[in-house]
Amino acid sequence: MATIKDVAALAGISYTTVSHVVNKTRPVSDEVRRKVEAAIERLDYVPSAVARSLKAKTTATIGLLVPNSLNPYFAELARGIEDYCERNGYCVILCNSDDNPDKQRSYLRVLLEKRIDGLIVASAGGDVGLVEGLTGVRTPMVIVDRGLDGIDADLVRIDHEHGAYLATRHLLDLGHRDIAFIGGPADTSVAQMRLAGYCRALEEAGIERPVERMLESDFTSTGGYRAAAELLDRQPPSAIFAANDMIGIGVLRAAAERNVRVPSELSVIGFDDIQMSRYVYPALTTVGQSILQLGEMAAEVLLRRIATPGLATDQRIVTPSIVLRESTAPLSGAFAQYR
Repeated sequence: MATIKDVAALAGISYTTVSHVVNKTRPVSDEVRRKVEAAIERLDYVPSAVARSLKAKTTATIGLLVPNSLNPYFAELARGIEDYCERNGYCVILCNSDDNPDKQRSYLRVLLEKRIDGLIVASAGGDVGLVEGLTGVRTPMVIVDRGLDGIDADLVRIDHEHGAYLATRHLLDLGHRDIAFIGGPADTSVAQMRLAGYCRALEEAGIERPVERMLESDFTSTGGYRAAAELLDRQPPSAIFAANDMIGIGVLRAAAERNVRVPSELSVIGFDDIQMSRYVYPALTTVGQSILQLGEMAAEVLLRRIATPGLATDQRIVTPSIVLRESTAPLSGAFAQYR
């Protein structure tokens, strides 16, 4: 592999002059610049990013830590972050922890060792080990979507509690009263906030919490499928609020296998508005906001933090809205008597 000294020798000039051309640190004549560019092209020289970052004290690199890249939500979030960073001259290193605390801590250490300019962390919000790992980190940081107690950093997230309230309120407005809830892991902040929104809507409607209808899952289609199967194999509810769209997709599958028609016999609503929710059958009614825009917002906040470290901590709470599709409908008269 060619070095900067090889370029200098071929161009017949000093390697410090080549460095000035490559890094644009000092004006040079057009003739010298052409010689350097011709030598670089002939030798296929690639400047050392490490050397340039040491000199400039910046790497133009952002670290992104996500818990599960198989979840379409995090894939869309990462895309929004990457798009914004690319437009602003930054590249993104994506690290997927597979919900493994040890892997998460290892990746965090690797990212910080690479002298990244900033860090975006998407977490389930219940990992004590991650909080410990981030405590004392001086790298500019944004927590996206799921807050971490004890970490003083910029935060960008959806209003989970209000979104869950809207989802449950939508089902209530359609006449449903027997509304089941399939949530995420109980030790995560997102699951707790979405459960709270569901319970608030029921309480306002004068409906007691149906404990036997409130099941815990793991934010996956498999988890949603299993929980829905348990509900439908007992006395089926008239509606199910799935705490994310992946759970909702699992619910649709379980209903189809049991010949439970959605939405005429069972209404289903999800949360997040991932792109996939538009293309399942029936298309999933959901609660959400553009995930791509959420990612872009997180990246925007981080780059502003990098440029101006002394800014006050920023918290952006995005209000979601109902996205009406085909999986919810009014409680029909034919079935209302049984609910």
